[in-house]
Amino acid sequence: MAGARDRSGAALTKATSDRPARSGRWLTGLMGGSFNPAHAGHRHVSLAALAALGLDEVWWLVSPGNPLKPVAGMAPLPARFASARRQARRAPIRVTAIERELGTRFTVDTLRALVRRYPRRRFVWLMGADNLAQLHRWKDWRTIARTMPIAVIARPGYDAAAYASPAMAWLGRYRMPQSSLNHPDKRSAPALVTLRFDPDTRSATAIRRADPDWARGLISGSLRAGSLRDGVTHNPITPSTEIASVQPGSVA
Repeated sequence: MAGARDRSGAALTKATSDRPARSGRWLTGLMGGSFNPAHAGHRHVSLAALAALGLDEVWWLVSPGNPLKPVAGMAPLPARFASARRQARRAPIRVTAIERELGTRFTVDTLRALVRRYPRRRFVWLMGADNLAQLHRWKDWRTIARTMPIAVIARPGYDAAAYASPAMAWLGRYRMPQSSLNHPDKRSAPALVTLRFDPDTRSATAIRRADPDWARGLISGSLRAGSLRDGVTHNPITPSTEIASVQPGSVA
């Protein structure tokens, strides 16, 4: 990837955004999550998916709040954003909290808003097998599948539930090979691609258990320097950007 060897995330972002996409439209992977905190496993999976699917870059959608996870232990958005930005350094990954600007509460609304806002991009929704297992509980999940292709990343311990899920029963008829996303005429949704990489056992839960105060001090320097900015919209990330009222079905 052009810019992947740059020393700073800012330089990388400029390099990737200036490079013309192969088809004239950027192929961008979207990975949503709490990132509480982000860790090397997120980076590993994102770069593996980027290489396997021929993506131009990956956007990490840091959720203002995740109703599928307990509120207790959830760090403030700026802390989670800062941890994600640190993990995304020197990689074709943009960290964004764009949901707070879009004002969307459900994944389906977020994805449709991104498609409207960025017509020169083609998006692929990246999700773990754990989320596929419960996708049928999300608002308008079939509309999500019709909005953009979905790439499901295998996770140890979740594959059986994912493949037995109601969502997979419907999506299974749309399975395509990984290489299909490299061809613009074959990227129409619904489309399902399954990915399997070397297992990565790192988890945010284990990090929080080992260091309950991981967020303390992580963002103070960044906020003082005014350097926490959204990687997509370039707007500042401040404590006032926190949104508490997020309903089930948001980006998981």
